[in-house]
Amino acid sequence: MIEKISVGLLGLGTVGSGVVQIIEEHQDKLMHQIGCPVEIMKVLVRDTSKKRDVNLAEEKLTTNPDEVLSNPEVDVVIEVMGGVEHTREYILKALKNKKHVVTANKDLMAIHGRELHEEAYKNNCDIFYEASVAGGIPILRGLVEGLASDRIMKMMGIVNGTTNYILTKMSQEGRAYEEVLQEAQQLGYAEADPTSDVEGLDAARKMAILGTLGFSMHLDLEDVSVKGISNITEEDLDYSERLGYTMKLIGIASKTNGNVEVSVQPTLLPVDHPLASVHDVYNAVYVYGEAVGETMFYGPGAGKLPTATAVVSDLVNVMKNMRLGVNGSSIIKPQFEKRLKDASEIYSKYFIRLHVKDEAGVFAELTTVFSNHNVSFEKILQVPFEDKSGLAEIVIVTHTASKQNYDDVMQKLMHLDVVYQVKSNYRVEGE
Repeated sequence: MIEKISVGLLGLGTVGSGVVQIIEEHQDKLMHQIGCPVEIMKVLVRDTSKKRDVNLAEEKLTTNPDEVLSNPEVDVVIEVMGGVEHTREYILKALKNKKHVVTANKDLMAIHGRELHEEAYKNNCDIFYEASVAGGIPILRGLVEGLASDRIMKMMGIVNGTTNYILTKMSQEGRAYEEVLQEAQQLGYAEADPTSDVEGLDAARKMAILGTLGFSMHLDLEDVSVKGISNITEEDLDYSERLGYTMKLIGIASKTNGNVEVSVQPTLLPVDHPLASVHDVYNAVYVYGEAVGETMFYGPGAGKLPTATAVVSDLVNVMKNMRLGVNGSSIIKPQFEKRLKDASEIYSKYFIRLHVKDEAGVFAELTTVFSNHNVSFEKILQVPFEDKSGLAEIVIVTHTASKQNYDDVMQKLMHLDVVYQVKSNYRVEGE
């Protein structure tokens, strides 16, 4: 019978401190769940003398990774240090040393998930990473366990709190992108270099993980089509609102006839769609199952204790498996070979904002371009410029069309004499 579970921690920053706090303060809950105490044996840090939010005996801190990775007394390694390549080496070493792994590292799992799963399987080890997507929301466990008997057809969600905060403030307060980004940085919601968040890369990594698990098909980061929010203007948001929509950075993973699409892009949603009411730094993922229908997972997408809660929940799963002697059995190789949709198989509505010559016959030329490619209009706004510049602004929302036909229309518009500029274009979902 196992008398205690010993944990080695890689990293003692914000999330690492939260993990220590939960393990120490929730010992009664952990004892009830698994029947034995949990002890933090060793913690890898950069500086053992640094003052920290949690009190740990000095002998538990180390700057030598082998005191965690090769320590025979450590049963489970929890990685909350971030990074990719050196972290990959640490995790591989832990698995080769027969240590189970819990990580919150989305970048690591999106890029090296296949390799780490294979190494875990080879060594009969668990590797869990609930906290890598949507912080405290149990979306990965929901897909793998809660919806295990269903066929997932589509996942659509807000999986980056920074961009959701920015778009919320821009929409509700009419403020410019740069101003709100600066505020998000001051509040600690955005990094000094916000590229990963605002250009959609962070969300893309999470969607690659969701798609892999939801569709049982290994998807790489390169399979995700990505467009960020840095070019969104107040005018885009104003026209969206006038047409009955809200703008969000949406990750989409859909499967049709065995072929999948995964993307991250600014997307217009009807104002009454559940995702449209997800504001500030909160995350939410809408899941469409063939049997269950529509479900939504909602909650804090980041933060010290929400993320740490997901990490420790994974730890509980590892410990239960240890007591049952079934570690590694939860690792199931993808059921399907990767098959990506081409542009002719991706269907959506689209928002297009044009500056055109304000003269007779322009609308007829536009209509001809769209009809020649089987794309029809659902909503239209036409607004003349007040400065009498000879231009007018036209905003169009199309009916559902294939991406191939839409792309063909966009190419024609770019070279049409009556079109001065294609100001913006976005996907429309959720109707």
